[in-house]
Amino acid sequence: MNETLGMILIGIGLAFDLIGTVGLVRFPDMYNRLQAATKCVTLGTATLLIGVAVYSGVSALAAKALLGAVFILLTSPVGAHAIARGAHHSGVRLWEGSVQDAYQTERQKQEYQHAKTETA
Repeated sequence: MNETLGMILIGIGLAFDLIGTVGLVRFPDMYNRLQAATKCVTLGTATLLIGVAVYSGVSALAAKALLGAVFILLTSPVGAHAIARGAHHSGVRLWEGSVQDAYQTERQKQEYQHAKTETA
C-alpha cells in the first residue's frame, strides 16, 4: 500500500515538474517564467519528496525527504520574490502584453510619500 501511494505521489510530482519546465520554455518574459518555475516546480518537487518519504516508510531517508520538502516549500517562493524584485529594480522589462506592474505602482507610492515628507 505504501509503495503504491508513494509511486502515485512521485508521479504527480514529476508531472508538476514537467509542467514547470514547459512553462520555462513557453512563457514570454522572465517574470512569467519565474512564476512557472516557482509554482509548479515547488509543488512538484515537494510532492515528489513526500512520495519518496511514503515509499520508504519510517526511516532516515523519509526524514531527510520531508525536511527537504519543508525547506523547498519555505525558501523557493521567497527566493523567487527576491529575484523578481531585483530584476525589476535593475530594469528588466515586463512583457508588452502584461496588464499590471505592481512593483511600479508600489515604487510610485513610496516616491510620492517620500516627496511629501521632504516638503513638509
